[in-house]
Amino acid sequence: MTPRPSPISSPPWPQATRLGPRPLPLHLARAMTVWTSSLAALPTAKNGSLPWSPALASRAASLAADLASAPTDSLADCLAGEGRRRLDAMLAGIEIYRHHPYRRALRDPKIIWRVGASRLLDYGPDFLDKSTRRRGREDAVPVLFVPSLVNRYYILDLSPRRSLMRDLADHGIRPLLMDWGHPGAAEREFDLTDYTAGRLEAALDAAVERCGGPVIVAGYCMGGLLALALAQRRPSQVRALVLLATPWDFHAPSDDPGDAPSDAHGDAHGRLLDALAAPLEGLLTALGELPIDALQALFTWSDPTMVATKFRALAARDPQGDEAADFVALEDWLNDGVALTAAVARDCLVGWYAENQPGRGEWRIAGEVVRPERLDLPCLIALPARDRIVPPASAQALADAMPKADRLTPPAGHIGMVIGRRAREALGKPLTAWLKSV
Repeated sequence: MTPRPSPISSPPWPQATRLGPRPLPLHLARAMTVWTSSLAALPTAKNGSLPWSPALASRAASLAADLASAPTDSLADCLAGEGRRRLDAMLAGIEIYRHHPYRRALRDPKIIWRVGASRLLDYGPDFLDKSTRRRGREDAVPVLFVPSLVNRYYILDLSPRRSLMRDLADHGIRPLLMDWGHPGAAEREFDLTDYTAGRLEAALDAAVERCGGPVIVAGYCMGGLLALALAQRRPSQVRALVLLATPWDFHAPSDDPGDAPSDAHGDAHGRLLDALAAPLEGLLTALGELPIDALQALFTWSDPTMVATKFRALAARDPQGDEAADFVALEDWLNDGVALTAAVARDCLVGWYAENQPGRGEWRIAGEVVRPERLDLPCLIALPARDRIVPPASAQALADAMPKADRLTPPAGHIGMVIGRRAREALGKPLTAWLKSV
């Protein structure tokens, strides 16, 4: 039996060989299918009869013209050879990752609150080194950060070089980071109301008591929706709100030119979940949760070639260099996901993605509709310009609904915004300035 990940205060992958990228059989099968199907599609690509997305029609016509005069046998040999080269490079990258010596070993800050599997981490004055404390950080601005339930908290504290929490703490902010943990017996039946109106509100109470008054609340991705609902329910305890790459209209059209246009049944994610509704429900009923590998498999549909591409790129890097270590740190986090309780999976996959309850004004926490347009407090919304996980139009719908929303558009992707090489310039500095101004 595969061992469960070690406790959250320890490195996530203590094994000599890593398990990821998860689920590995799916990634390998998909890569081989894509590259071998290119060979099968060659005849129809040459004669121009291969069906393409309308957005790619002109590029497809140019490709067909280039292929028309070339001998089919020569092209087939080239395609077969290229497929083998890509597969070899992908496998080489996976081997580098699985045996890389990097392990996350950051010291955790003080735990100031804990209930069930959840805890609240304080990156405030007691955590900072003595020289930083002498610079007067005891009066740092308190901010409660709410990460996603799907992935682990430490994307915001990934490594010594890639930590939004430590960067903010060193520049006059007191981050309080919510760690949801892995659902245990106490959380087995939790839905989004239990996590928000129960667990998150209790953490807010602890933060307000520790800091002596209302705090700013900041949510990242899925955590942004929970932070939004929290601010609506507890306005006297929330000074301001920050929403980082937070989706709202789940049926907003994608900016990807290869995607089909949105229709009455929602975007591609919604249509996929409609098709998978019956088997997913059977899985949730049987297991009482949505396992990590099932979640990872669903995520790959947003970009089926992404895993193969990034591991081929890893194979071309210096395995002993900083870029490889940063890659491994992020990949460890991606593979250290959290299973969703059955009720939360239904709330998210059905309520959000399939039915678009937030975008339609129908999403409820504890029976109350979440209405961003009614929030009368300062808000900063970060809309990463190259976000492929939360389409910009989805997050833009939330910014448009907020009456007092300042907007920040970092030139980065969904994850690069918080841990990329330019994250300090793109997000850290403007976020710090805004937090100190409210």
